Amino acid sequence: MNRVRRGGATPGPSARRIGRRALLAGVLAVALLAGAACSDDPAPDPRPAPSVTGPSAGASGTPLPAGAPVRNPFGAHWDFSRHDQFVPYLEKLSGSATYHELSWCDIEKTQGSPDFSAVDQIAERSRKLGITLHLKIRTGVCWATGGTAKFTRGQANKTESAMPQDLAAYQNFVRTLVQRYAPYGVREYAIENEVNAQQYWAGSPEDYRRLVTAAAEAIRGADPQAKVVDSGMSSVAYGMGVADRLLRVGQPDQAVAAYQAYFQRRIGTRGRLIPAVNDPAALRAALDNAQNSRNLAYLAVTEKLLDDRVVDVRQLHFYEHFSGVPALLDYLRAETPAGVPVQAWEVGQFWKDGGDDAAGRGDEMVKVVSMLVAGGVREVLWLPLAYNPNNRAGAEVRYGLLDPDGTQRQAGAMMAALAAAARDATVEPVNAKGLTGVAFRRGAESTLVVWSTSTGTVSLPATGGVTGGPVGADPAARAGTLPIGPSPVLVRATGTPDAVLAPIR
Repeated sequence: MNRVRRGGATPGPSARRIGRRALLAGVLAVALLAGAACSDDPAPDPRPAPSVTGPSAGASGTPLPAGAPVRNPFGAHWDFSRHDQFVPYLEKLSGSATYHELSWCDIEKTQGSPDFSAVDQIAERSRKLGITLHLKIRTGVCWATGGTAKFTRGQANKTESAMPQDLAAYQNFVRTLVQRYAPYGVREYAIENEVNAQQYWAGSPEDYRRLVTAAAEAIRGADPQAKVVDSGMSSVAYGMGVADRLLRVGQPDQAVAAYQAYFQRRIGTRGRLIPAVNDPAALRAALDNAQNSRNLAYLAVTEKLLDDRVVDVRQLHFYEHFSGVPALLDYLRAETPAGVPVQAWEVGQFWKDGGDDAAGRGDEMVKVVSMLVAGGVREVLWLPLAYNPNNRAGAEVRYGLLDPDGTQRQAGAMMAALAAAARDATVEPVNAKGLTGVAFRRGAESTLVVWSTSTGTVSLPATGGVTGGPVGADPAARAGTLPIGPSPVLVRATGTPDAVLAPIR
């Protein structure tokens, strides 16, 4: 869809964005020295969440453009080494998508001797589950790049990526990869991961532009049906982009409110990187620090690649409170070229000291993924499927749908219910009668996932053929009025979503 421009114009590449890139060029050298601001180390803010009311709190606005949809928009990302534990649950997510991250340096540890066996197994297992596999292609640091890694992460000792010394050799690797996995149905390839963070990318924005351009040429040459996907900016970087855009379009108060809502669980957790902000001057100062300047610079590079159609699909990462979703969707509508689909390959809850309230965790998960899908995001992959206690010391920062052993949690039951409702259905936003959420339509039947936009309760009078109840519970036939409060409710009935809600007065 057309992006919203200052003054109502819709030119080609945004003049506003070009100005931002020029402005940030001078600070980028400092930004590259900053600590990374990726989504791995969040913590909650102890203060109450900012209030979000009115239409902006729901799934309002024109939906984003959809690409070729998967059969089921609700998927997950999982640890493939625990495949057998997860199969019973993954079968409930059939028709969805997932992704696997690989690196050239891991596959070809010795130059000239690549080993694709691990990825082959992942591709085969995904296909057997009926789940579409996407691949993230990273370089890593090794003989192919030169230099020595500065960052290692996780049990697999992943490193940052560096620019290949020989782009022709890199393109040959990418072509080989695409040709190998096209028969498995792999059609989407992301280039790198969260390049705004130093622990993921050691090059410059210009290096990244050159890398993506080279990769895109190789991908399309190897498989004309394949799509090129950007690296996916971190959730924090997207939050900074949301606030920066609102400042640039002359909405400073809205920018402050959006920042406070988006970062409510992170404020103060990284010192000056995500400080408390109470006025536009403080917000501008926060955006000017080195790491946030880097975040905005890489957003600008990514959006230039989208403008130039080097990249086909925009990749979203989001780990925040659901009250941050409306402003995020507004940002995506404004800063994504017409016709370019947005896919959320990483969605979850980063909450360092979050409680064990299973119902509350599940409710928030349902709201986040429903609002994204209602806004036009056609793939929403929850990360992680299951918490891995061996991968990180301390609390469960990223909330899983399953226990570590694969046992389904309440949130998992709720996600499975969403997948069942959405499979092979059309999607419509719901924002009426004091309710917000999403509707899925198959033939004459509608399934609505809705909740009240206030602290009060909306009553859906009893009508023939309507069933409903908490998301994840059996929506057995009910007698009497169905109360719909702040917790999401699943309602199934014959008729359009408007007709289902019409009895509400």
